[in-house]
Formats: sequence, structure tokens, C-alpha cells
Amino acid sequence: MNRPTVGEPVRAAKLIEAQDMAAKLFAEISDRRMVRAGIGERALSDEIHDLAAAMFGVTGHWHKRIVRSGSNTLETFRGNPPDRRLTEDDVVFLDFGPIFEEWEADFGRTYVLGDDPRKLELLDRLPEVWRAGREFFRSEPQVTGEQLYDFVVATSRDAGWDFGGVIAGHLVGEFPHEKIDGEDIESYVAPGSTRPMRRKDRAGNECHWILEVHLVDRNRGFGGFYEELLDLP
Repeated sequence: MNRPTVGEPVRAAKLIEAQDMAAKLFAEISDRRMVRAGIGERALSDEIHDLAAAMFGVTGHWHKRIVRSGSNTLETFRGNPPDRRLTEDDVVFLDFGPIFEEWEADFGRTYVLGDDPRKLELLDRLPEVWRAGREFFRSEPQVTGEQLYDFVVATSRDAGWDFGGVIAGHLVGEFPHEKIDGEDIESYVAPGSTRPMRRKDRAGNECHWILEVHLVDRNRGFGGFYEELLDLP
């Protein structure tokens, strides 16, 4: 896909703008109490897709739309668990990658239905672990994807949770998502990603990253997810 070359300040601003719109979408999801007992995961995904189209004209997402509840929240991104209906005492997470005017967002949040203390604790621990990962990234100019992954896994365990993901983030940019080669581990925050994260991509642009945290309690059979831009603003 050919597009005019844009400078780094514009690229950064567009990615932040896309995330801001994703955050507004998720705020509307909360305000409308769309995450509710009785609805199926696929039906909720379709409702959110329609809301994104109505609010921002979004018609495409660069990755599959994910709504996971209950035991399905233990699954990684690549999993395809059967559709499940939300219950009164569920944990639910959303992971959406809406495309706003050819710029990608990637945003994930967790919701708790009911008042289970362990599940409510999850809501606190997810952003705490995410912020710790961001501070580690900021403090280590030459940090690699592997080093950040190892830090996030250790921090999750210190917080009393297992880390449920095989990665802890990835590159993000313009759509289509040509900056990520699915077979190139250097595109991910993951074991084996040994190049410094602060670098240029193959097109000569600054690399920008998403940090994602997937905490799970395997004994209780649930988990949660939290995801947004790592290096911007």
C-alpha cells in the first residue's frame, strides 16, 4: 500500500490519537454497561464493532476482535475457545485493534461482574504490573524485548499472579500491519527478541511498541488483560 511519507512527529501524534479514540470507545462501553451477564462473547464483540462504526466510522480491525470471559480468559491471543455466555460473577477482558484513518490502535481492558475479592484484586494488579513494565523500559535505554518480557513475568509473579502470555507486546504502526513479520521474533516483546527496542524499523522509522499484560490465576481458572502504547506519549 502506497502512502505519503510522514515525519516522526506526525507518526507519533497519529498513534496517540488512535489510542485516545480507542480509550473513548472503551469508556463508552463502560458507560453503556455493555459488558453484562447473559450476553455471549461473539454477540458482545459484534455490539462493540457496531459501536466503533457509529462513533468513529471504524469498519476494520487489524487483528481479530477478542472478548474472553471465565475460563476463556486463560487463553492466549492465538487461542480460539468456544463462544461462552457471560455470567453474574465473571471476569471478562476485551482486546481490540481498531483502525482509525489507517492508524492502528491496540487496547485491552478487564471487567469484573460481581464482588469476588480475588477478581477485584486483578483489576488493581493489571495496571500496576503494566506501569512497572513501562518504568523498566524507560530506565533501560538499551532494553531488549526479551529483557522486558522477563521483567514483566517476574513482576507478575511478585504480585501473586502467573503471566499468561507467550509475548508481552509488539510493534504497532500504520495499517496494514506490515511492520510485524509474524515469523520475526524481533517484532515482539518475547523470549528470543534480543535487539534493542529503541531502533529504526525496516522503513527507517522509529519503532513504537504496545505493552500487554496477561495475568492469570490457574487454580481459580481465570485471568485478565491490560494493553496500550508503551513508548508514547
